[in-house]
Amino acid sequence: MQAFAKVATHDLLRVAPPRRAIAAAAGLGYDGTMPDYIGTRAENAKILGADDPQPVTVLDAVGEVSVLLICDHASNRVPRRLRDLGLSADVLDRHIAWDVGAAALTRELAGRLGAPAVLAGYSRLVIDCNRQPGDPTSIPETSDDVGIPGNAGLSDGAAEARADEVFWPYHHAITRELARLWRHERPPILIAVHSFTPVMNGRPRPWQVGVLWNRDPRLAVPLLARLRRHPDLCVGDNEPYSGRELGYTIDTHAAAAGLPHVSIEVRQDLIAADEGVATWGALLGDALAPLLADPSLHRAELY
Repeated sequence: MQAFAKVATHDLLRVAPPRRAIAAAAGLGYDGTMPDYIGTRAENAKILGADDPQPVTVLDAVGEVSVLLICDHASNRVPRRLRDLGLSADVLDRHIAWDVGAAALTRELAGRLGAPAVLAGYSRLVIDCNRQPGDPTSIPETSDDVGIPGNAGLSDGAAEARADEVFWPYHHAITRELARLWRHERPPILIAVHSFTPVMNGRPRPWQVGVLWNRDPRLAVPLLARLRRHPDLCVGDNEPYSGRELGYTIDTHAAAAGLPHVSIEVRQDLIAADEGVATWGALLGDALAPLLADPSLHRAELY
């Protein structure tokens, strides 16, 4: 097994500070067929209208556990003013727009564990809440070989408006919930819930579930062991994605603060219906519950 070096122990929540909100939002135009972002800035222009839902949902805890569940790609919703980014409903139902089933699984786990949860409110194609703003994949012009017309040639002002109104409210909510838990309980544990498409680039993926992690093994390694007790499961260790390469939200809010954490990926065809969500909620909840109850895990340690 890989050797892990603990660097420090501390008792302060250290989350990377968010960028100061941009005062001027973007002026956006869209003609329904081709993008028409002209790059102008208007003081009162906004992405979200009065009829749009809030950019983040916070589920209150039903218990007293010091655990927070998060779902970066919970929704395929697009603000009305962005006209579905020029995409059809069929495309917005695909994995490129959201993590299919992940929101329902997050809610199921929150209920089973008695934990609060924070869910992002808009599609990853509007802005990806698990990417650093400014990264080329933050607001992609193409995804899985599909062009995103409403993201083509986006001005700085338009991109900043999406960050201000969609990205930062989600991350501020995570910061608030972690701070609240830490003030009143032990150092909290952060669990990110994702899902992955069964086939990528024409290649079937054999895993039913994956555990993603980087340096901190405290939750990931025992969770892998518990899941592998099920002989019928193909469990990925940093598969189909690697926590050493992807993980903005976990890295920013948990790893930087020394909080225990893990990302869980479940194959989308297994949680696309309510029955599958209940099955995987029970399986993951049973695997996680004894680990989360261990008081020695609730420590802030940098790795």
